[in-house]
Amino acid sequence: MPYALFCNDARLSKAYPTEADVWKEARKSGLVVDIASGEEMPAPRPVLENDYEIRPCWPDPHEDPARNKAEAERQALIDLEFSY
Repeated sequence: MPYALFCNDARLSKAYPTEADVWKEARKSGLVVDIASGEEMPAPRPVLENDYEIRPCWPDPHEDPARNKAEAERQALIDLEFSY
């Protein structure tokens, strides 16, 4: 089942094939912060800001999560190319 970013019950992102894909897009959008963990985890751990959460969802009728992922990867390459 695909995953998407939600705030309360509102879906905010496209559907992506895996939860990791949504985390990657959320981080690129600036929605992920690293917080200090307790002694059991010495490194900071990523969390979503505010009331955002990543949940499984059904894609919209004409939406393809794999195509959404491919488009996001293409856009990341374009952004990288133009950042130099």
